[in-house]
Amino acid sequence: MHLKERNKMPNYPFWLGGVAASMAACFTHPLDLAKVRMQSLGPTVPSPSMLKILRHSISNYGLRSVYTGLSASLMRQMTYSLVRLGSYEEMKRIISENGHPPSTGKLLLAAGVAGGLGGIAGNPADVLLVRMTSDSIRPPEKRYNYRNAITGLVSLVKEDGQKGLARGLGTNTTRAVLMNTSQVGSYDFFKTTLLQYPIPLVNYQFHDGFFLHVVASLAAGTCGTTVCSPADVIRTRIMGSSGNASPIEVLVRSLREEGPAFMFKGWTPAWMRLGPNTVLMFVFFEQLKRGWSSLVPS
Repeated sequence: MHLKERNKMPNYPFWLGGVAASMAACFTHPLDLAKVRMQSLGPTVPSPSMLKILRHSISNYGLRSVYTGLSASLMRQMTYSLVRLGSYEEMKRIISENGHPPSTGKLLLAAGVAGGLGGIAGNPADVLLVRMTSDSIRPPEKRYNYRNAITGLVSLVKEDGQKGLARGLGTNTTRAVLMNTSQVGSYDFFKTTLLQYPIPLVNYQFHDGFFLHVVASLAAGTCGTTVCSPADVIRTRIMGSSGNASPIEVLVRSLREEGPAFMFKGWTPAWMRLGPNTVLMFVFFEQLKRGWSSLVPS
């Protein structure tokens, strides 16, 4: 009976989250490009605003320039996000009791493990994404000039070998664990909490629907941006470099040259990218799940 009840927890295709994340990335890629470029700048370069970066790119290279690296972004979503969301949903289904959602602690643990798996799966695409989106701010002789993600992957393996695919893997996996816990895990937490308790003063009670998904995902995006910012900046600098500096060396050097504020460099464009991206991803994901349920009744 227990196993029978457990099966009442919906079972969705593993790839569904990757599709939702790819759809969201198509809308928010320009913000991701601005964030990476801000994080790649060293202490000797004044940090421009996100709008200034986008305006400069459009005025000098045209509107298409803000979608530089989109192929790498989609490759990343169909590896990193597909694995982290698919694994999390499967773990959530397995550890659920009598068809009811697991406790918050179990959800956060499952989100962390799933995030680590996603970070490993998506690392090569992450390297390509950082290099492609930050290429235009490098000196011409140091540019990678990848035409798209596929040719970039071939060049990465040819020039750097298998080590190139694992560049920044430790930092990226750490960041992925933090991101999945603070974004995906917190989304379920915020969603459950908002459903359980009415908002004070206005006494508004949320119901499971579009507005709840938007509010919960916006809160999750803010949480994820803040928690992951230090690891995100270090990861960007490691992946964008051609040297072999360790995360500790990058951390120590950046603290010495820029102070602790460097850990939140690019926080605003990161939030402006992750906030809408999280909202779009979860809204698309929820709608895809509903659509799948109507097509394939359990």
